[in-house]
Amino acid sequence: MNIHEYQAKSLLKNYGVAVPRGGVAYTAKEAEDVAKQLGGPIWVVKSQIHAGGRGAGRFKKQDGTVDTDGKGGVRVSKSIEEVHDNSLSMIGATLVTKQTGAKGKEVKRVYIEEGCDIQRELYLGMLVNRETSRIVVMASTEGGMDIEEVAAHTPEKILKLDIDPLTGMRGYHARDLAFGLGLRGKQVSSAVKFLLGMYKAFTELDASIVEINPLVVTGDGEVLALDAKMNFDNNAMFRHKDIEELRDESEEDPAELEAGRHELNYIKLDGNIGCMVNGAGLAMATMDIIKLYGGEPANFLDVGGGATKDRVTTAFKLILSDANVEGILVNIFGGIMRCDIIAEGVVAAAREVHLHVPLVVRLEGTNVDLGKKILADSGLTILTADNLADAAEKIVKAVKEAR
Repeated sequence: MNIHEYQAKSLLKNYGVAVPRGGVAYTAKEAEDVAKQLGGPIWVVKSQIHAGGRGAGRFKKQDGTVDTDGKGGVRVSKSIEEVHDNSLSMIGATLVTKQTGAKGKEVKRVYIEEGCDIQRELYLGMLVNRETSRIVVMASTEGGMDIEEVAAHTPEKILKLDIDPLTGMRGYHARDLAFGLGLRGKQVSSAVKFLLGMYKAFTELDASIVEINPLVVTGDGEVLALDAKMNFDNNAMFRHKDIEELRDESEEDPAELEAGRHELNYIKLDGNIGCMVNGAGLAMATMDIIKLYGGEPANFLDVGGGATKDRVTTAFKLILSDANVEGILVNIFGGIMRCDIIAEGVVAAAREVHLHVPLVVRLEGTNVDLGKKILADSGLTILTADNLADAAEKIVKAVKEAR
């Protein structure tokens, strides 16, 4: 689960992480009021969307094209009037960044933040290292840049530290990182407090990533989070109802939201062959073999081991809600899941949505013969396959022939 910058900063502040003062606004008048409360002389108006690269992003014009000569989604304002005008032009507009794609995202709120005296920009991030099963801290002197770019071109500028879960982050860990970033004197003590608070927030809130970019050093030696990104482990949200309430569903894909309501694991991709599979591993293998035979998967969709007829029908509708889908491959290995239940769901969904694209179904396992009979007796044009390779070959061929 992802949240907005202002929400992340509010959570981190509760753990002693230093952040600039600021306030969220949904209208230009509210933005003006926040700026007056903060006091001047400089403020920063920040578009709040779930995407990075906001400062370098550009807004769409009324004709749908991107205004390449315009201003980005993060703007310094030197008067109350500028705060008002910048907020007015952002709220309700569509911001396009390298992470949103060409469609962009509508800005529904802005964050008004006090200006600060930036002397240095650094990078700081925490995430789970799957190879070591530990939280890894990454820090770099190259703040403000994409960490992927730094890793690709100057990897020696990235400091990495895996934290033993038995000890957690200790003061000496934080001091080593601070010294590695070239911090001295008062800056070190400020960074130590910052790092220890950030680690505590990460662990206690079940975060999957916390990224501060840039982490700035001010003229008076303070270390501040000028930006903040937090993602959380969805499986742990039952422990954090207060964080779950921060979820902004308008920022999420409607199909993925609908899938979540029906306990389906669905992720939209860029291809044209829809996939419905039971089991994450089998779903990955299905997508791989589609590509092997020259096709492109349109989604990842795992219906799980205990799916009902209604859930299968919903899954089918989700796949077909993607206008790019030109064919569907259903690949089910019936262990806990019964093949006849899948077949009933497929038939019901195909009839309800008036199926208009090729459909290949491969069933194996519990009640497979009954499942195949249901498909054969349905009167629908459904191609069956004996194995996964056969299924992939048939759906790729059927899609090409249907064009």
